[in-house]
Amino acid sequence: MAAEPLASAAPLEPRAPLGPLVVDRPTDLDAAAVLEVADGRELRLTDRLVAELDAARDATLAALDAGGPVYGVTTGMGAASTIALDEEARAGHQARLLIARATGSEPWLARREVRAALAVRLRTFLSGDAGVSSALCLRLVDVLRLDLVPAVPATRLGTAGEIVPLAHLGAAATGAATGELLTAEGAVVPAQEALVASGLDPHLLGPKEGVALIEGVPVTTARAIVLADCARRVADQALAVLAAELELVGANRDPFRVSTARADDALAAVLRRLDGLLGPERESAALQSPVSFRVSGPALAHLARVLEALDAAVLRALDGVTDSPARLDGAFVGTAGFDGFDLAASLDAVRFAVLHLAELGAARLHRLLDGAVSGLPRQLSSAPGVQAGMVTVHKRAVGTVHGLLTAARPASLGIIETSLGQEDAQSFSLEAAELLAGALDGATDVAACELLAVLHARRLRGVLAGAGAGAGAGASGGSGAGAAVTPLDDELAGADALLPPGVVDRPFGRDVATLARTLEAGSFSRRTSAV
Repeated sequence: MAAEPLASAAPLEPRAPLGPLVVDRPTDLDAAAVLEVADGRELRLTDRLVAELDAARDATLAALDAGGPVYGVTTGMGAASTIALDEEARAGHQARLLIARATGSEPWLARREVRAALAVRLRTFLSGDAGVSSALCLRLVDVLRLDLVPAVPATRLGTAGEIVPLAHLGAAATGAATGELLTAEGAVVPAQEALVASGLDPHLLGPKEGVALIEGVPVTTARAIVLADCARRVADQALAVLAAELELVGANRDPFRVSTARADDALAAVLRRLDGLLGPERESAALQSPVSFRVSGPALAHLARVLEALDAAVLRALDGVTDSPARLDGAFVGTAGFDGFDLAASLDAVRFAVLHLAELGAARLHRLLDGAVSGLPRQLSSAPGVQAGMVTVHKRAVGTVHGLLTAARPASLGIIETSLGQEDAQSFSLEAAELLAGALDGATDVAACELLAVLHARRLRGVLAGAGAGAGAGASGGSGAGAAVTPLDDELAGADALLPPGVVDRPFGRDVATLARTLEAGSFSRRTSAV
């Protein structure tokens, strides 16, 4: 049966990167295109779009020449916005904005996420609201083309917007003396030298370009795009592992019938797809499976729904006014475009949905250790009392979930006054993104523990059936003698082949790490498999 999406709307899938992406209008650089750029695709701006940017820049410069205070251009910023700058101060003000605000340090964002952030920063400039030069936009295109990736901090960011990470990104991309790049090997090198060696002279910031570089929420937007893609991979894999576990225990299929999803399109999509991964229905081993099995479908549906909400927040961030001051209707307008609460709250919601999946996974894994549920020896041991089986693998999953849950509070709540009270609220959107990244890593680890238990159980059942000792195992389905064939068998066999042979104890942590790596690479996901 063909795989269906986890929700009523198709998930974000990166398009095939065939040659440079030609951008003729801002909407060409959408969320899917940002993913492509993150993965290495080049960009090219059309002459028509460059001409539009030049016209917007000319209008911006003319408006600045007309006089009047403009935040961050003719004045200081934050609590210093009441201070007017004279001509001498204005001359170097835009470049100075990127210096003292670069207070971040490692851990750095992954290069893939920084490439996405460069693409989103470019996208927000293409609307013309910021009034930056086409030369600055083309500089962002060039650093992406040359894969010159700024070193951008991932956390410890307590500003109302993103001025700290964007100061790092802006200084590096423009070749400022303070900028730093992150190499493919993870080393930090001076940006100016690397750019000059690649044929790019420093871009001297013109009026308003410095403040434009540090406004808005492009880094959170970029992280949200990348993390949503990762979350959909995790959802795919959670669904596949759930299907394998249902087959293993011979679960009653009643809670997974599509007819139970009335009024819930997301749940119906999950259940249809789950049905496509299960083998033929047979007599159930029990009238009801444990609750952790029965509620996993609704948990996956909820994740699909909150991912759709995150997609909508990303679209608002891409299409909305995020510069401040933005030039709107011929005037400079101060905005709240730096506020990332919409994204932060949406990222928090996805994180909580992922955490719920992880705790359900650990609970199901514990049930697999119960012979009354699996029809196999206790703890999935080949020799109970002599061999430990999967009992400590479950404890690893428990430890992972506990670690995730200790940080399970909304990152988007908890404002703290800064800037002498002028900046007295924050969204902490980048902290929300960082916590979601950790949750997705943890969920992958739990899924790897579950997958190891499933593979071990399938081996154990085959051994017992071959020895004539599998009377209880036959009712639980899966691989082995008399087992039903399922659509997942080939992929399960491929994962099994990555592990050492046998069902006796070994250092199972190595197996978990191996399976986690193959999950991170996309196995049991629609991105690389038939699931």
